[in-house]
Order: sequence, then structure tokens, then C-alpha cells
Amino acid sequence: MSTPHPADEAVRELMLVMPRLVGRVKRIPVPEQLRSFDLAPRHLSLLSLLLLDGPQTVSELAAHLSVAPTTVSLMVGDLSRKGVLVRREDDADRRRRIVDISAASRPAISQWLSPGAQAWRQALGPLTPAQRRVVVDTLLAYEAAVSGASDAGEISPPTG
Repeated sequence: MSTPHPADEAVRELMLVMPRLVGRVKRIPVPEQLRSFDLAPRHLSLLSLLLLDGPQTVSELAAHLSVAPTTVSLMVGDLSRKGVLVRREDDADRRRRIVDISAASRPAISQWLSPGAQAWRQALGPLTPAQRRVVVDTLLAYEAAVSGASDAGEISPPTG
């Protein structure tokens, strides 16, 4: 008989909660104004950054999203053509372009994404800053592990 891994109980709980969590997030209705834009998860990350942190340059967004500036530039161009985002000159440096959510789209995006941010605030609020960091680092490590396992074509069972 194999010896259980010390994390097996937590793994069991997380394997049960993650599908429910993903299912609930997927059921959050996209506001009517945004439905025709065919937004992907990468767009949600970009819009979340702009909603939470305010206007930024393409380079700043790329650094936060851990993608190439050209990738962000393509997303910004696409969303700008659809009227979701706007680009303007930086008042401090006219060579720089600042990206922001358009005034017309901000209410719909806020309505859509704010409940998720509020739920995270509620869940993380009672934790210390160090505990919050552990939660975030754990989720990042999980994402990396799943990406590596799915890239390899399999997720292996626990070893004993």
C-alpha cells in the first residue's frame, strides 16, 4: 500500500472546488455591450489590469501580463478598433502612448469584473500580507505545473 502524500487531503479538496469555481466564473454573464467582442481570457486579464491599476503603457501591461509587448499591442489594437480601449499621448512624454478603458465601455467592464475582484477581497481580506502572498504564489505554481503537465501530455497520479 502506498503512503499518502502529505498534501493529498488539500489536493482532494482543491480538485473538488476548482471545477465549481471555474463553472461559477464562466456563468458570470458578459454585459450585452461586450458580448459581440468575442473576448478571450487574455482580454480579461488586460481589462482587469486597466480597471484595477488605471491607464498604463503597452510595455507596462506586457510586463504585468508576462507577455511580449507586441502581443499586448495587438490586443490593444483589436480592442481599440472595437471602442473598448483608447490610446492617448502621455502628457509627460509625448512619445509614449497610454492605454485606458474607454469611457463608454468602463461601466460595462466594471459591472462585469468588479464582483470577481470583490470576491477576492472578501476571501483574502482576513489573511496577513504574507498569507496572501502564499495563496498567490501557490496559484502561480499550480498554473505552471498544470501548464508543464499539459504540455507533456499527461498529469501523473500521486506517487507513494
